[in-house]
Formats: sequence, structure tokens, C-alpha cells
Amino acid sequence: MEDFLTVRTLLSETQSQLKLKLVCSENGLNRKITTSELHRPGLALSGFVELFTHDRLQILGNTEIKYLSGLQPSALTRSIDRFIEFEIPAIIVTNNNPVPKQLIEAATRRYISIFSTPFSTTRLIHLLSEYLESKFAPRVSMHGSLVDVYGIGILFTGRSGIGKSEIALDLVERGHRLVADDLIIVTKKAEQVLIGSGREIAEHILEIRGIGLIDVRQMFGIRGVRMQKRVEVVVKLVDWDKNLDFERVGLEEKTTEILGVELPEITLAINPGKNITVIAETIAMNYLLRMYGYHTPKEFNKRLKKYMKEKDLVPIYKDRDYLEKDFE
Repeated sequence: MEDFLTVRTLLSETQSQLKLKLVCSENGLNRKITTSELHRPGLALSGFVELFTHDRLQILGNTEIKYLSGLQPSALTRSIDRFIEFEIPAIIVTNNNPVPKQLIEAATRRYISIFSTPFSTTRLIHLLSEYLESKFAPRVSMHGSLVDVYGIGILFTGRSGIGKSEIALDLVERGHRLVADDLIIVTKKAEQVLIGSGREIAEHILEIRGIGLIDVRQMFGIRGVRMQKRVEVVVKLVDWDKNLDFERVGLEEKTTEILGVELPEITLAINPGKNITVIAETIAMNYLLRMYGYHTPKEFNKRLKKYMKEKDLVPIYKDRDYLEKDFE
């Protein structure tokens, strides 16, 4: 999560998308934006500034410009001076509305940048909020491998050298898609949504011990990679230890927390002969089943209870005699 964003960065990264035009004060481009929230300063322009959130980008739409254009010169000067005395990051005027001369002069004196855009206020707020929320979204870096398996984002974690990259490579060879390896950047995009991606400099690069670095995109083509993916399941790889207690049935669901979001966590022990790749595919399909309302351990538990209740009344297999004599 970034602590702040300069107005200059905002302009350079969104100028073409938001069609921003600098009206005045290049000196204001170094001001800092510290929040993703936006504000329409209608009340502040009318003189009520007790609750004025001046630390936000200020959006002036048709209503604000119409209000200012209807004021007498003396009242307009008082309104703008009171509004502009605060440490405002920047001002954006929408709908290509004309910017009052007094506002330009006051903003220039205070080193506050003013931008103009042809977009409507609603459209601008939507696009700008999306950009700022992405910039200020909480994020954390994690060591692991993130793979899209049947549409489910599985994050493999575990000690260095345990085989995370090899599992990711095997999954890609089986038709799944690599998102990132080694360092995964996990960003909280919504209340319960985590998006994982990789570093741009090492995009879709795998490090396979004994071989070195391989470029998955060049080797397997575009079908084997994707830019980002929602993190939905965490698979923790550990060394086999007979003294460890592993889940046998699946009724007890373990979770782990990343950026305040609870995710299902499955612990898999690495030992000779265990096909982790196939197990990873099974984890993904099992997760899909649960999304569609089918929970295998719970269904088996229901079946078991029913069997225990009815076994003395009705045979579970009506054709048991036939089955016992089926020698094929």
C-alpha cells in the first residue's frame, strides 16, 4: 500500500485515460495525494468548511461551476479565497467547464494545480476512484508460486527448495496457467477479494534448481500464463513427518489470513511417490464443487449417519446376493 501519490504521477499515469489538461500551476504537481477518496466541495464553496475534507482531490462539476458563476465578484472572491486557503492536493473541473479567472489566480498563488477534463463528473469519479483505489490498496509480498488451476487461484507456499516452482511447471505442462513465481504481490481489491500478481522484471520466470531460469511464456506460449489471478486457496507444502497430524476426512476446514481475508489452507506433505500436481488439480475441482454447494465430507457424513440408522432395517445394497455371486 502506497503512503502517498504525487499529483505529477497522477497526471502522467492517467492523462490519456482521463484526458486531463493542466490549466494552471505546474508548481502544484509535487503536492501529495494521501487518500483514494474524492470530494465535491459544494458546501465549502458556500462557506461551510467545518467538515471540509480538504486532503482529498476536489472535483468541480456543473453544480459547483454554476454556483460560482452566479456569484457577485466580491462574493466570488470570498468564496474562492476561503476554499483555496486549505492544503488541497489538486482541483479537477469536469465537462470542460470554464474555470473562473479568480480561481486560477488564487490556485496559482497557492501552488495548487487545476485540471480540466471533458468527462462528466460521474464518469470521472468512476475512473479516478478505480485508479486511486488500486494505488492505495493494501498489499503484501509473499514467497510462493501462484497458478490458475481450472480457474481457481492456488497459492503454493513452503520453505525454500521444497518444490513450489517444480509443481507450478508441472501444472503448466498439464495445461494450467502460471501467474507468478518466487515473489507474489497480493493486493486487496475488495472486502474479501485478494488479487495476486508477479514482479514486472521477473514476469512468468520460473527458477528450477539444477536448470536455472526458464521463461514460461516463451516455452509454453500465451496459453500457459496470465497477468493476475484471484487468490482462492493456499496450499502449504511441508516435509513429510509421521508425527504430524494431517487432515484425513476434510470436515475440519483450516484457514489462513492474508490482509484480513480468510482463505482455505490445505497442508500437503512432500514425500516420494506422491503426485502433488494431481492433488493440486483435485483441490481445485473440490473447491469448485463446494462453490456449487457440494461438500464431499459432509455428504459422506450424512450417508454414514443414514447407513448407521437404517442398516438393520433396509440393506444398503438391495442386490447384495447378485453382487456377491458376480465373479467377473
